[in-house]
Amino acid sequence: MKRSIELLAPAKNLECGIEAVNHGADAVYIGAPRFGARAAAGNSLEDIAALVEYAHVYGVKVYVTVNTILHDYELKDTEEMIWDLYRAGVDALIVQDMGITGLNLPPIPLHASTQTDNRSAQKVDFLTKAGFSQVVLARELSAQEIAEIHAACPDTRLEVFVHGALCVSYSGQCYVSQSCYGRSANRGECAQFCRLSFDLVDSDGKVIDKGKHFLSLKDMNQSENLEEIIDAGATSLKIEGRLKDVSYVKNVTAYYRTKLDELFRRRKDLVRASSGSVKLMFVPQLDKSFSRGFTDYFLHGRNKDIFSFNTPKSLGEEMGMVKEIRGNSLNVAGVKPFNNGDGICYIDDNGRLQGFRVNRVENNRLFLQERPRVKPKTVLYRNFDSEFEKVMQKKSAERKIGVDITLSDNNFGFSLTMRDEDGVEVSVTLQREKELARSPQSDNLRNQLGKLGNTPFEAKDVRLDFDDNWFIPASELSDLRRCGVEKLLSARKINYRREIGEMKETSHVYPLAPTGSGNVVSGGRKPQDGTLTYLGNVLNGKAVEFYRRHGVKTVLPAFEKEEPEGAVLMFCKHCIRYSMGWCPVRQKRHSPYREPYYLVSTDGRRFRLDFDCKQCMMKVSAAGSVADGYDRH
Repeated sequence: MKRSIELLAPAKNLECGIEAVNHGADAVYIGAPRFGARAAAGNSLEDIAALVEYAHVYGVKVYVTVNTILHDYELKDTEEMIWDLYRAGVDALIVQDMGITGLNLPPIPLHASTQTDNRSAQKVDFLTKAGFSQVVLARELSAQEIAEIHAACPDTRLEVFVHGALCVSYSGQCYVSQSCYGRSANRGECAQFCRLSFDLVDSDGKVIDKGKHFLSLKDMNQSENLEEIIDAGATSLKIEGRLKDVSYVKNVTAYYRTKLDELFRRRKDLVRASSGSVKLMFVPQLDKSFSRGFTDYFLHGRNKDIFSFNTPKSLGEEMGMVKEIRGNSLNVAGVKPFNNGDGICYIDDNGRLQGFRVNRVENNRLFLQERPRVKPKTVLYRNFDSEFEKVMQKKSAERKIGVDITLSDNNFGFSLTMRDEDGVEVSVTLQREKELARSPQSDNLRNQLGKLGNTPFEAKDVRLDFDDNWFIPASELSDLRRCGVEKLLSARKINYRREIGEMKETSHVYPLAPTGSGNVVSGGRKPQDGTLTYLGNVLNGKAVEFYRRHGVKTVLPAFEKEEPEGAVLMFCKHCIRYSMGWCPVRQKRHSPYREPYYLVSTDGRRFRLDFDCKQCMMKVSAAGSVADGYDRH
């Protein structure tokens, strides 16, 4: 049996959603008008309905994110909004708050957001039995861990991130933004604390390193690992980026579409999850779009090279090295050509990102507005390719559904039959008296019928089933073809079948794990039996009811409602000690500095690092302000 594989692309808005479809997405996820985990990426119901109508022509699904935790007073509005989304034709909702399951819902499928911290087979099995039709796995999982979850839950659709920005904390388990700035990541208002620079100091106040981005990870890129991820059990491959612009969506979606189509041509057991072929008018290149450098993260186990000390911003593609500086120009020793208007950046002697705009290019000599501060032998990167961006601002892809067309004669005139690649078939008739043509008509008729222009269709085979050389006026033939296209579009809409979702009444017990799955008690104490701590992110009464129905005896309030004393603010698979080469378990090396270590921010706040080697996890906790005697400068 063939496996259907879905490429899932992000959409900040309607324009991005349409271009995701055009460039090869099998599904698109977009923010709801409210209650999405990217508060700055909400969309109107009208725009979502327009995207649904466009996407469904190609069999592309539209998922809407309603993945924040909710206050009790927001539940009624959420319920009404979900019904509006269902009436708009949305295929599924991506949710975090289990309180949503207690609302009066339409029969719309629910997907468990990565914000629900899905990193064990027990958790995925529970969510499946509770009625979730698709589960978004934690980004930190290895291929082996994905395979183990799939083996335990073979009928569950697994959604796996393959590209884009990485959170340093397990998703849904980060509270530092709420603690420091009153902006909850679980409410869609993350302040991106992890992208800040810090000093790393030991317990004696000794500075280990200064002004580095210790928590800012590179971006994920699994484009060379797609087959491995699919074979591990993933059915939906997800691109991150609901805040990214349309150029990013076009380029990255097209790149992954190309990679997957190459795989499907070789692997006949795999098929794409939507219709139509994509014709690209450019060559997609991942290093042309925003990235902080790439990593495959933990797919193949621990990797030291997953974060960038120097900058959380986009470096782009490496272009070469400064060879000579002369006035307002510099010569670059490199292999890639520059363009007028390019944006260039580099890391200065202090480890900070600097940049400039290129006014004019002559071979490998760049002319700038003012004398550059860059030094010889500095490596240059291009984070804005002006020529590539010009291409991205134009029409850059075309998606067409293959159609076989047959024009036949009959007793009352002619009939036109159109059958698309999905087997949807329609017929329209032209009643007119037949008349013989004075010259051969076959080539002309085929040519006219094949002109499907700006429609979603492309003629694959055009046949004539005539008893004689009949004449049909071009205007009547065009009208017949237009009626056929309109009827086929209507038939495709009628034939599109949305999945029906239903939450299940089950006695399946919620899996309270020792750590990291929603029940770690602050302060390092062991969790009490049957207790769900602040990590359960329970903000409303409906969520409390959900967990109690599934065997949880005590449900503590969310961090956003009541901040526990001494709470861990971040749970990270990324480990600074390991990245520094001081892991006593895996690297068999010990640090020359005394623990605990602290991260000190530019505003003087101090955060303690604790290393849980049993769980292979780093924990970040607040530790007050900078101690007396420590000078950040």
